[in-house]
Amino acid sequence: MDETSFENAFGFAVQAAASAPGRVNLLGEHTDYNDGFVLPIAIPLETRVEVAHSHDGLNHYYASELKERAWSEAGGAVPSGFAAYLHGCLALLRVSGYHCDPVCARVSSRVPMGSGLSSSAALEVAFLRAMRTLFGLDLDDLSLALMAQQAEVRYAGVNCGIMDQMASSLADTTHMLFLDTRSLERKLVPLPRDSELLVLDSGVPRRLGESRYNLRRQECEEAARLLGLASLRDLDDPTELSRLPQELARRARHVIKENERVLQALVAPHACGFGELMNESHRSLRDDFEVSTPELDLLVSLLQQQVEVFGARLTGAGFGGACVALVRAGSARTVGERVLALYREQGQQGTLLVPQ
Repeated sequence: MDETSFENAFGFAVQAAASAPGRVNLLGEHTDYNDGFVLPIAIPLETRVEVAHSHDGLNHYYASELKERAWSEAGGAVPSGFAAYLHGCLALLRVSGYHCDPVCARVSSRVPMGSGLSSSAALEVAFLRAMRTLFGLDLDDLSLALMAQQAEVRYAGVNCGIMDQMASSLADTTHMLFLDTRSLERKLVPLPRDSELLVLDSGVPRRLGESRYNLRRQECEEAARLLGLASLRDLDDPTELSRLPQELARRARHVIKENERVLQALVAPHACGFGELMNESHRSLRDDFEVSTPELDLLVSLLQQQVEVFGARLTGAGFGGACVALVRAGSARTVGERVLALYREQGQQGTLLVPQ
């Protein structure tokens, strides 16, 4: 049976639909769950969710690219895989006082999974937007992002910060979103003049629920506890790091320096200076936070060797996924194809994600 359309998948017409973008983070990695600063931007790859009222009192889900079906009932067990995120969003709507009847939902996405481009946040935000349209919910974009984050934490088992959902809900593709994750103060900031973005997938899939992501968060929380702080955001004196065990000191040093890099980027409008901050960020993620991989390091190194590249780093939580580079305007595709050819010569298989 052809299940490419909503009607073919469920046997009746779609009633509402919405989309949300993936994101790439330029600076501020692993700072969001430490009450820090981040600088993501939306990318022109989106997830689309179509919904309609269910006919049998159950929630039904279909993922087009995966060709997977799932179902759940209100208050019932959490389904596995992609449906866990949708079930979590429905549960949060219910406990937040929104009345929503059971639905059928079809998901299609151009945001690759496992690449660090926040496919899960795009899924959550797109689904909540579609639900908002179908049921006429009084749910603004900020509240929607906060609800999407809690769905991922409480139902998908990823103890994520707020950056991804805020970027998917509030950012655009032409401005970086500066976000203070503690106060939620935010503003849109243009990319450095005469520059554009290049995003390459390393070919190493990343699954946060199965990676050391939650462990890194626990390490940051333990470092803050040992320093008597509510969060590493509150550390004013870097010499205090000497009080920590060596491994925790490295984790905390990355967070502190990464926050500084985000703030420096706001007052460093030139692409060369911004790029060097990106290079520093990758070194810190590799050496202090230890979330890189040999493949990511190779891809970043190849990018940094190109004359058109101002700076490059892994993006997303690490442990695989994608790299982002700030490059001279008009050169992204050429540089991307050249670097991927060099990457293949080293026995690796990468993909050009942005631009497409």
